[in-house]
Amino acid sequence: MAVYTSVSDDDLETFLKAYDIGDPLSFAGIAEGVENSNFMVRTTTGTYILTLYEKRVDPDDLPFFLNLMNHLSAKGLSCPEPVRTRSGEMLASLNDRPAAVVTFLDGVWHRKVSPAHCYALGGELARMHDLGGDFSMVRENNLSVASWRPLLESCGPQSDGVKPGLYAFLEQEITFLEQNWPKDLPRGVVHADLFPDNVFFLGDKVSGFIDFYFACTDMLVYDLAICLNAWCFETDGSFNVTKARQMISSYDAVRKLSDAEMAALPVLARGSATRFLLTRLYDWINHPEGAFVKPKDPMEYHRKLSFHQSVTSSAGYGI
Repeated sequence: MAVYTSVSDDDLETFLKAYDIGDPLSFAGIAEGVENSNFMVRTTTGTYILTLYEKRVDPDDLPFFLNLMNHLSAKGLSCPEPVRTRSGEMLASLNDRPAAVVTFLDGVWHRKVSPAHCYALGGELARMHDLGGDFSMVRENNLSVASWRPLLESCGPQSDGVKPGLYAFLEQEITFLEQNWPKDLPRGVVHADLFPDNVFFLGDKVSGFIDFYFACTDMLVYDLAICLNAWCFETDGSFNVTKARQMISSYDAVRKLSDAEMAALPVLARGSATRFLLTRLYDWINHPEGAFVKPKDPMEYHRKLSFHQSVTSSAGYGI
């Protein structure tokens, strides 16, 4: 979450008249994240999150995101539920941006991740995949393997200014992934961005998933590979096998992983690391001077990718 577009008190008051959620009492920008402008809004009926979708988000994708949250919430997953306007719409407009209001979730995200958190996440991720099984809308993953070579080419020679030889390293890795990317694995709705700051906890129990704006239709186990990268590395760059084992075993207890899915984990983890390395690299190179949001370090995912390149089977993840 972040703030790119400012909203005045008058703008907010006028906008909220379209909703039956009471009168505004306070609102404040939320600084974390990189994609959209987000505000916490307190009204006479409760607390909500207002999101303004910025230019990087395709407006045609918004019905998928909002209907998915509505579907999962109705099925019993704790996630933000879109609030409809008085006329029944989930999507509105504010300051020339598409905008939506969603419900607020209690809980905190943990900067220091424990094996217990990984265990709780694995089971809830599998539950989300099961609950999304009858969601009828489809959105292909536009940040999957077919997009990685064009993304690298858009970074060009400037990549080597971040790390000498990085362009050639990524070109070789992308060639490997294009040749070895799994096919015919179970597919469905994936979150595709389930980093620790997108998972809320109350104690050691997951209290909700947020920020579904990269959600798409893809291999279900790819979501697990993304989480291995986001949750199971320590600050010194080492891979925590205990955390990985807890996450995978908890997931498998709710949704049984096939032998093919288990065998594909190392390649999918490499792909996940490559995806986030590339998007961080692009943002790093194209970061405007004086921008409010600081880009994330792409080299964190270079180190993660280098680890996965040494893994030859799921045994490398403690299984």
